[in-house]
Amino acid sequence: MADARREHDFGPLLGELDIHLLAEGRHEQLADCLGAHPCSIEGVAGTRFAVWAPNARGVSVVGDFNAWNGGRHRMRLRRECGVWEAFVPGVAAGALYKFEITGRDGRLLPQKADPLARKTEPPPATASVVAPAEAFEWSDTEWLSQRGRLQAPDAPISIYEVHMSSWRPAAGSGAPWRERGPALIDYACSMGFTHIELLPVMEHPFGGSWGYQPLGLFAPSARWGEPADFAWFVNVCHCAGLGVLLDWVPAHFPSDPHGLACFDGTALYEHADPRQGRHPDWDTLIYNFGRNEVRNFLIASALEWLRRYHVDGLRVDAVASMLYLDYSREPGQWTPNYRGGRENLEAVDFLQTLNDSVRRLCPGAIMVAEESTAWPGVTAATKDGGLGFDYKWNMGWMHDTLRYMSREPVHRKHHHDDMTFGTVYAWTERFILPLSHDEVVHGKGSLLGKMPGDRWQRFANLRAYYAYMWTQPGRKLLFMGGELGQEAEWNHDAFLRWEATGDPMHAGIQALVKDLNTLYREWPALHESDGDPAGFAWLIGDDRDNSVFAYERRGGGQTVLAVCNMTPVPRHAYRIGVSRPGGWREALNTDADAYGGGNVGNAGGVRTRPEPAHGHPQSLSLVLPPLAALILVSEE
Repeated sequence: MADARREHDFGPLLGELDIHLLAEGRHEQLADCLGAHPCSIEGVAGTRFAVWAPNARGVSVVGDFNAWNGGRHRMRLRRECGVWEAFVPGVAAGALYKFEITGRDGRLLPQKADPLARKTEPPPATASVVAPAEAFEWSDTEWLSQRGRLQAPDAPISIYEVHMSSWRPAAGSGAPWRERGPALIDYACSMGFTHIELLPVMEHPFGGSWGYQPLGLFAPSARWGEPADFAWFVNVCHCAGLGVLLDWVPAHFPSDPHGLACFDGTALYEHADPRQGRHPDWDTLIYNFGRNEVRNFLIASALEWLRRYHVDGLRVDAVASMLYLDYSREPGQWTPNYRGGRENLEAVDFLQTLNDSVRRLCPGAIMVAEESTAWPGVTAATKDGGLGFDYKWNMGWMHDTLRYMSREPVHRKHHHDDMTFGTVYAWTERFILPLSHDEVVHGKGSLLGKMPGDRWQRFANLRAYYAYMWTQPGRKLLFMGGELGQEAEWNHDAFLRWEATGDPMHAGIQALVKDLNTLYREWPALHESDGDPAGFAWLIGDDRDNSVFAYERRGGGQTVLAVCNMTPVPRHAYRIGVSRPGGWREALNTDADAYGGGNVGNAGGVRTRPEPAHGHPQSLSLVLPPLAALILVSEE
């Protein structure tokens, strides 16, 4: 009978074009070629399997369909590209499988999960799962057609960073994407965020890594439901006008025996030399960016999330660790490049190729670098020698300003430059200002916990800091809980303390973030000119003794004034020269009682007087509330 035929009876499975592209390491539909695919061949239903293992002596596909017996379904080697293939009749979607690989030396390796699997078992189980062949039915055409404009350098981008497992309990026992997702989408929209950024959703064996040690680079983690559930979540986000960004990790991978480590008995995905192939900080393995097939694997993973799941961008984790051969290494623990330098030229070329591929194949999608050094041209075009990212996290701004805000106000005058230094280089890259999960993890305390003073002062400090951040040049990112004034540092095994919003001080922080997002999105001066130094002007950047900062944002025919008083001393008749005469409306005051403040302010607005100050022929006389920020807009 036809369905009793052996897998080899069906002849070659991969086409000649596939073989050619695989051999060259430039197959842009890699997950459609390798992995497990239910299909029908010559009228026989089954699943086609293919895996890259060029140095193996033999490979079998094993699973619950053959009692995990490696002698049942041996695979055929396509020597031109090092890929093993087999068609197994009767195997359907939902079947569990792995690959049993015999190394070149004849040693049988631990059974390996499929690197290209689109579905996995829920951890701690480690098998791959044959994914259904049918495609998800999308309804986000309108969003995709306009996302390029909504993610452009002159658009407002305010990102809510989320760890799905610890955001909020699900309403029921179903898949979190469907049970928890609607509440998350409604909340992010109600708070005025433009995007949700998810900590890695790719399958990972250890939940305590928060997804940053992934092994299933093509599979949404089974912790949160089926792949179709994740697609449904992205689709609903788009229909609600909310973008979706994913953290993505091409820098390293864990050494779990079922994963990529020593995949075919050799250092296939990783460097054989531990000076290049093992990360000293995380004890993980580093991809061999010089191997074409590995580069193809990683680029195909990025394209999978952008094309198959319609996500709007990837935030590339740990870029600095990729760029430098001596990253976290002592002398003698690293090898220089062929020029004698410390730059990882293969990683640079990989990142440039990655970003060019995304720009060519995924219109409107964005690539964001978490890059913590002063590497030049992270967001410059690759044709000009840059890395080609769309945006870069401004880690320097984050560290400097948090360090300043954590000091007692009496000492801040000695560290004034921590708040102003960011504008020295603010236009060298296209920046995102991040207050991310990394700043509130174990041992670091919450953002509120970093603020000095008594309880009232800590909340006041945080409110002023947020207003400073939202009015500085750069897109915004805030990790979940930051908008609640979370007291405790983030615990990935616990949910946010939502009940805290019953306290007026916490509710005030939440209301402030919502209002800041509203102003940021609606006022062109706060986002249109982010890439133009002419859109920002310091009015007072040198008042160290009073720890006062004042600056204008300009754009779209609008002028906005931000004034921050970072001491607990209210200041009356504080004069500031401004560029426009006439009335200035006090649009936001972080000391308002609605936010938990003392309601010190300027009665809704002030008018200029013809008294020169700070290089302008007119000025304002303001009341500056303690530990607070004012945002005023010119009405002329």
